Order: sequence, then C-alpha cells, then structure tokens
Amino acid sequence: MNICEDQKMMMLYSLVGFGAVGWGTSPHIRCASLLLIPKMLGKEGRLFLLGYALAAIYEGPVANLRHNLHEVVASLGCTVELQINNTRAAWRVSTAPLRTVFKDLLGSKETLRAETQNISNFFEDLDTQVNSDTGYTPEDATGSEETAQGEGTHRAMASRHHLSTQKMYELKTKLRCSNIVNRAILSCRRWFDKRHEQCVQRIWIPLLNHLLCLPMKFKFFCGIAKVMEVWCRSRIPVEGNFGQTYDSVNQSVRGLYGEFSATIDLQEEKQAALLGLSPGWEHVSTEVRDYVRGQEAKLERALGMLHVLLSFTFLLILHASFSYMDSYNGDIRFDNIYISTYFCQIDERRRKLGKRTLLPLRKAEKKTVIFPYDPTIQASEMRNVVRELMETLPVLLLLLVLCGLDWALYSTFDTIRHHSFLQYSFHSSHRLEVKVGGDSMLARLLRKTIGALNTSSETMVESNNTPCLPQPVCLNARAYLRTGLPVALLVCLCLLQAFGYRLRRVIAAFYFPKREKKRVLFLYNELLRKRAAFTKLRRAAIVRHARQQRAPRHHLADILHHRCPLLRPWLRRSCVVCQAPETPESYVCLTRDCEAVYCRSCWDDMRQQCPVCTPREELSSSACSDSNDDATYAE
Repeated sequence: MNICEDQKMMMLYSLVGFGAVGWGTSPHIRCASLLLIPKMLGKEGRLFLLGYALAAIYEGPVANLRHNLHEVVASLGCTVELQINNTRAAWRVSTAPLRTVFKDLLGSKETLRAETQNISNFFEDLDTQVNSDTGYTPEDATGSEETAQGEGTHRAMASRHHLSTQKMYELKTKLRCSNIVNRAILSCRRWFDKRHEQCVQRIWIPLLNHLLCLPMKFKFFCGIAKVMEVWCRSRIPVEGNFGQTYDSVNQSVRGLYGEFSATIDLQEEKQAALLGLSPGWEHVSTEVRDYVRGQEAKLERALGMLHVLLSFTFLLILHASFSYMDSYNGDIRFDNIYISTYFCQIDERRRKLGKRTLLPLRKAEKKTVIFPYDPTIQASEMRNVVRELMETLPVLLLLLVLCGLDWALYSTFDTIRHHSFLQYSFHSSHRLEVKVGGDSMLARLLRKTIGALNTSSETMVESNNTPCLPQPVCLNARAYLRTGLPVALLVCLCLLQAFGYRLRRVIAAFYFPKREKKRVLFLYNELLRKRAAFTKLRRAAIVRHARQQRAPRHHLADILHHRCPLLRPWLRRSCVVCQAPETPESYVCLTRDCEAVYCRSCWDDMRQQCPVCTPREELSSSACSDSNDDATYAE
C-alpha cells in the first residue's frame, strides 16, 4: 500500500495510544493482548508465517528456476545468432575470390576501354571495305547485254538487305569482277576507235584509207575478255565462313562500346521449419523470452496480491483473541477440558470427606481431557495437530517439488554445458592462374580480362560456442537453509500449537479467576455424572467396536499375522473401550459369538460385565448413544 512515512507514524502512534488506554482501563483488553502470544503459535500465527514461507520459496528455488530459464533462453538466442554469423562468414569467405575478380575488372575498366577503342579503330577499315559499294557501276556497261546485266545488278542491289553478309560480299565481289571485265572491253573498243581515226588521218587517199584501216574496225575481238567473267563466277576468292566470322567480330566489337560493369544478384528463400513458428529462426528466442516474462509478470501480480492479503493477518489474530475471550466468558463448555490444579484440589477435598472422586481417571476418560502439565501431546490435542500437519503438507510438498525441479534443471543444464561444446572450423584455400602468351592486341586484351582470374587466397576461420553455453546457478546450502527454515518453523508451530493453546486458558483464568472456578466445578460435576453412567453412555461405541472386531479379516492379514512377527503389533485386536492393543493380560469375553477384548483396567471399570452381551432392556434408553453435550477442544 502506498502510504507515506508520516501517515504510517501517525497510525502507529494512534494504535499505541489506544492500546495503552485500553490496557490501563479494561481487563478484557489486557487479556486479549496477552492472548496474541498463544494465538501466534496457533493457526493464525501459521497463516502469518505462511506468507514468509511462500516469499522464501519464491526468492529461493523459484528465483533460481527463473534465472536458469533466462540462461536457457539467452543460450538459445545466442546459438541461433552464432549459427547465422558462422553461415554468413562462410558465405563471405567462399565468395571473396569472385568478388575480388569483379573488383579488379571494375578497377581496370579505363584500360579496357582504351584497348577496345584501339580494336574498334582497326576494325573500322575492314568494316568500311566490306560495306563499301565501290568497284562496280552498272551505268558504265554498254549494249543490250550490258544493259540486261545492269538491270539484274539493280535488282540484286535492291534485295541486298535481305541477304546474309556472306552472300552479299560474294555478290559484291562478282559485280566488281564483272565491272573490271566490262571496263576492259570498253577500253579495248575505245582503243580500236582511236586507232581507226588515226589510220584514216594518216592515209588520206579515199577508198584506200577505208580499205587499209578496215582491221581497226574489228572491235568484236574485245569480247574475248568475257571469258574472264566466267572465271569470276566460278572461282571467286571469298572464304566460305567469311560472313559468319565477320558478323561475330562485328557484334563483339560493337559490344565493347558499352559500359563495363558487373552485378551479383542473390535470391534468399525463407521457409518455416516448424508449423506455428515464425518463418525466421531469429524470432524463436524472442517468443520464448516474451512467454517467460509474461508468466513472471503473472506470478509477480499473484504474489503482490498475496502480500496485501497477508498484511491483514494481524487483524485476524486480534479478532481470534477477542473471540476466544468472549467464548470463554459466555460458554461454560468452551475449551473446558483441562485437569487444572483447582480440579485436583476439589478431588483431594472430596477424598478427605469420603466422597466419590475422579482421580485417577480411566483410560477412556483420559482421551477426552487434557493434563496441562503433561509434556506430551495428548489424545484430544493429537487430532488437531494431525489436521494442522496435513494442512502444512501442501507447502512442504511445494517446497520439495520446486527444490527437486530446480536441482533437476540445474543438473540437466550443467550436463549440457559440459558436454555440448562445439568447435567451428572453416578452412578455405584456392589458387587460380591463367597464362595468355603473345604480344598482339588480342593477347593484351585477354591478359587484362582473363588475367583478373589469377587469384589465390587461404582463409582459416575458427570459433566455438563457449559464450552461448548456459551458465546455470545451483542453490548453495545457505540458500536451501534460508528457504526451508520458514517451512520447518511452520511444522514446529503445528507441534507447539498444543502447548500454546494450553496457555490460553491460563491467561484467561488469570484475568477472570471467578469464571475459571465455575468452569472447573462444572467440569468436575460433568465427569462425575458421566462416571456414574459410564457403561450406559459408552455402550453404543463399545458395541460398534465389538462388531468391527467380529468382522472376518482378510486372508492376507491372517497370513501376515502368522508369518511376519514384526507386523503382529499392527494386526492385533484392540480394547473395545480404550482402543489399546491386545496384551496377554487382556480379557476376552467368554460369551459365544461375542469375544470382545478388554484391557484389565477397562474390564474392572465395566464392573466385569460385558456391555456387548448385556441385554438392551437392562440399560436406560440414554445408553444407546454417546452424549453430544461434552466439552470440546477449542481450536
């Protein structure tokens, strides 16, 4: 609760003031205040101590469990991250040579661009020669044959864009050859014409000059050059793979004009390894850590609520003190089962007067009363002590389970830490050498490009998972002692409760002596009345116990009774009055079909008459059941 210190001190002073006033003016307040001491040894005190026990369990094995689970979660995340880092490092090492090659190529792009420019310049002459239209002119041809041949040439040139480079170059070569032949014929004819004109000018005699110059008119001899055109068509000097080679070289040279660059594209494919988990393994440790933190938050809230509730335990103890005091003064049977000193004085006084006395009590009567000065836990107290121990058993089991679970997890994680050491070793080495000989331009270009592949590397990467191994913490003996001490005190309070509850009557009797005398006198008279009708009042319980003894035992019990002497004390019959085990001095009823067992003292108390065999009409009607008005043990 959020209360400032001033308010706390004011409340404390107020409580102390009210307590002082009540202590000085009222015996009830003084009695209730002292009753807090035995109540702290009882159920209310155990409830108060239970809060400390649970807090110790939470700060001990629960906190250690939480720490170890955090270590496991951290180890899981570290292991996943280590695997990712190792995979990334291995990928980088394996791709380092390739990346080096591309970096070298990109670094020498200016030199490569200059070399490719030289190659392009050298290739331009060949490209100009191949694509040139010089060497053939169809208009120079004369005659019908030449004209027809020229028309075919135009048709061929019109469709040349649909021909391959090989066909086009062969056609151009044939046209150039035909052009040379046509030019030779034309030159020959011009020579004959020139000679005929000179001849006519030299011989000026008419008719004689035409006769003598007639041979100069034989221009048909120039047609003999047509034979060379047949040779041009059949034996053209062009290789069969010239066009394909030219196209390949032309495409390569044109590709060298582009920018020299390189890119590496990586495609990552993610798959979900387990159904219901996130696709990435990085999310596994985060999900586990969030789940653990959520559970811790819920536990913290529950413990906070329990702490608040246990803060009001003192009020419960105070209420129980006042409740006991009110019941002590209001109900004369309440907790009136103690054989006190005044009870013994009354019995001694009656003995001197020759009247009936009660002491010493019978065995059956001793189970219903308490002797305050007896250092042992008596029958009336034992039932309550056993019940309180059974209520403490869940806390004890919780402590044992949590300590066992903590030790088991620590052993498991410690075994993992000692036997899960992994050494990661990655060794990579390669040597690549490509030699290009020659001093030509192409050789230099290849040395600049393919020569970049000449790389060598040797890499050694080593790592281990030592930082990722879990580091569990084991609780030491001091931690176990600090955790188990409140639970041990809780068990001790269950055993001390009987003696603390005896102190309640002493405190109440000190502040209310007259009431105590009335209560003792009532108890003495009540026991005298029960002693007078002891047989009748106890007959129903005696008959019930006798019937249980006459019931046939299991065959296995008889076998164990005869063959296992150590088990005979637990298999023996008991007295039907006080439930004491059967002894050789015990009396067994001689009546047929009865065989009730009595210890010697109880048989004497029964006046040597078996209540089981006594006819019902000889007893009063009140003898058929136990009294329900007996004083009971106050809890």
